[in-house]
Amino acid sequence: MPDPFAALAWDDLRLIGAVAEAGTLPAAALRLGLAHSTVFRRLRAIEAAVGCPLFERHGAALLATGAGEDLAQLARRMGEDVGAVTRRLAGQAPLPHGEVRVATNDSLLMHLLLPLLASFRAACPSVRLEIVVGNPAANLSRRDADVAIRAADRPPETLVGRKAARIAWALYGRRDAFPGAVPDEAALLAQDWLSLGEGLGSMKVARWLAARMPPERVGLRVDSVLALAQAVEAGLGLAHLPCFVGDARPALRRLGAPEPEFAADLWLLTHPDLRGAARVRVLLDHLAAGIAGQRARIEGADPGETRAVEALSQNVVREETGA
Repeated sequence: MPDPFAALAWDDLRLIGAVAEAGTLPAAALRLGLAHSTVFRRLRAIEAAVGCPLFERHGAALLATGAGEDLAQLARRMGEDVGAVTRRLAGQAPLPHGEVRVATNDSLLMHLLLPLLASFRAACPSVRLEIVVGNPAANLSRRDADVAIRAADRPPETLVGRKAARIAWALYGRRDAFPGAVPDEAALLAQDWLSLGEGLGSMKVARWLAARMPPERVGLRVDSVLALAQAVEAGLGLAHLPCFVGDARPALRRLGAPEPEFAADLWLLTHPDLRGAARVRVLLDHLAAGIAGQRARIEGADPGETRAVEALSQNVVREETGA
């Protein structure tokens, strides 16, 4: 009789190891850069293939059975061996080269990504970048782009990647229109308001405003977060903006704390067929390191508290890239 454990692939063992170390499916999914439902289905399929349970459920927690712990330890040993071989070969590997098409939106590009892309090009000049800017999600399966940098609570299960931060949103108005204490809610609701247009109408912040504000009170709608920020800056009204956009504009002022119900995860995504490509991997690693140093402002920390963190993050990126 064939041994069912012999059919396990490295990706299967890696998933088992991640679940054992994380202790819950959501935490394991985050480590692996996969959707929670994908990890659940794959774990069920692996257990069915080997013919025995690998984890016992205790509420939300998962505890490895004897067989599960044996496989988790095997995954750890294999991971260490792979890492050792990779480090030995790193000095012999050719430098990444070629072109990477990156899909993102205008606000992420202008307020977050351009400095990181500049430092990446300085570190990896043999990798060329093409940036595809737009609100619709690029279809990576059709190779509309190689990498997608987007805000999403549930990225497509056909893509792989990592969650880099959680984007906070808050209400903004012109600083000179609110020089003193922030008005109360009733006074703010009496102001002119701006919103995202039909192309972005499914976003949580747009749905919230549509449910609470009569259409005649919304003086302008626009299909661009960057243009929305510029409209607030021009004095056309109030709007909710990502904190990393609003806080970067001296003419604007926060008129309230970040609102958790509008937050969305920032994902760095690629197609599974490309995750092993050196040019894609080094770009994603570089962006993840740079964004990690700016998580405070992305996640809505007080603007005055983020300046030192941003300066430190630039130093970290330069040290990692040797730039």
